[in-house]
Parts: sequence; structure tokens; C-alpha cells
Amino acid sequence: MTSVAADRRRLALSRFWAEFRHHRAGMVGLVILVVAVVLALVAPLFISADVTSVIKGTGAKWAAPSLGEPFGTDESGRSILLMVWWGSRTSLFIGFLAAFLSIVIGLVVGVAAGHFRGWLGGALMRVTDWFLVLPSLVTALVLAAILGGSTFTIIMAIGITTWPSTARLIRAQTLAVESRPYIERSKALGGGHWHITTRHVLPNVAPLLLASTTLEVASAIVTESTLAFLGASANKTSWGTMLRASYDFGAATQGAWWYIFIPGLAILAVVMAFTLVGRALEAVLNPRLRRAA
Repeated sequence: MTSVAADRRRLALSRFWAEFRHHRAGMVGLVILVVAVVLALVAPLFISADVTSVIKGTGAKWAAPSLGEPFGTDESGRSILLMVWWGSRTSLFIGFLAAFLSIVIGLVVGVAAGHFRGWLGGALMRVTDWFLVLPSLVTALVLAAILGGSTFTIIMAIGITTWPSTARLIRAQTLAVESRPYIERSKALGGGHWHITTRHVLPNVAPLLLASTTLEVASAIVTESTLAFLGASANKTSWGTMLRASYDFGAATQGAWWYIFIPGLAILAVVMAFTLVGRALEAVLNPRLRRAA
């Protein structure tokens, strides 16, 4: 039985990959993401944290892009290329962990609200609605200011304020799954809450959750950059803090367009890549979209 199940999983994965490869936009996004993640992981092997030090800048101030400095320098003579490379570690780390926290909270609340139809499900949805009407960016900014500036607090602030949309999505899918006849048969055979949610509900909401996760990571990266630009940073170099610094030191008035353009382009490229992968995953995993295509 174990070998049969393993063969089925391998066959399902091969079919999934075969269908995903036909989505050119999704493949482009996947390549960009792989390159970005690999560069962030290997950054400590080639450069050190000293590239962000204002007292160790070796280049001329506000130097335009050239062969020696492909992306130019900032107000302290630091290389924009090396800072963007090093800052990718912070931006991607916060994006992934904040999205993971948001997905976990949304999954637990959504499955519980869809499975328990009584007062518990109603109470969970009222809490979800309350968080949903709150301005997430303002709430995250307030939480980050109250909890203090650190990587952990930024992750918590983003994760706590962005889970409601995932919870409503998972709840709707849970209600659809539990309306199917085999759920009634499972209950008649003695299946409890844990059995139904783990053996029947979770496998059916997992594809939807996978596609939603990629979009949540993109949203978390944008939110982190926005919080950093507004002053609530993790006290580490990221793409958002670079944009904030370019504003504080008047890069626009100095004509240093590269200081604004390069970090912004990095955010745009990674967010667009996550969006392309998420849309491709949704098209592959959603039977209705697949039939329409």
C-alpha cells in the first residue's frame, strides 16, 4: 500500500509539473524567484554585512552607474548593487515568514469556522470580519511602533493583520468540501472532527492554500517595504529601508535616480514573479480554470 501511494504521489507531481510548464508566465516567475532566493542565500559567501556600513563606503558619493559600480553609489559611497543584494535577505526572509504566519492563522481559523457550524464558527467569523475591516497597513504600523523595531515584530505585525482574507477563502472551500456525500459517510462510520479535517478537508484545501501562499508572500514583501519607508523597519538593510534612505537624503534632488529605481525594481520584479507563479498555480490546481483554458 505504501508503494502504491508513493507511486500515485509521484504520478500526481509529474502531471502537475507537466501542466505547470505550459504556463510561460508562471515559468518566468519561477525562474526569477529561484534566482532571487539563491542569490539571497549565497550572499554571505561573497559579501559581508559591512557593505551596509556608512563608515566603510569606498566609492564616491552619488556616483552614477558605471563599469566599476553598475548600480551606482549612495550618499555614503556604498555600492547600491551590494546593498540590494544584501537587503534581499531581509526582504525575502520577512516576506516568507510573515506570509507563513498569515497562512497558518488563516488556515486554522478558516477550517474551524467552516467545520464547526454553531456558535464557535459564528464567533470566529465575527472576529475575522472585525480584522477584515481594519486598515491592515495602519494596524501593522501601529503594532510595529508599539512592539518596537525588530525583524520579529515586523513579521508579527504583518502576519497578524493579513490573515482574514485567507481565513474567508479557506472557510468557503471547507464548506464546499463538507457538503459532499463522502463526508456524511465518514461521519456515519464514526469519523471525528480531527479525522474529517485532517483526512478530508485539508487535502482538498491544500491546492488553494498553495496558490494563496505565493500571493501572500508578494503582499508581505510590499507591506514590509511600505512599513520600512514609513519608518517602521527591522533595523536591518532591506529594499524598503533603501527607499526610505533615498527619500531622507534627497536622492531625487541630487539626481541619483538609481538609488530609487534599483530597489524599487527589485521589489517589483520579485512581487511580479510571485504573482505570476500564484496565477499559474491557480490555473493548474483549479479544475474550472483548467477546463476553461
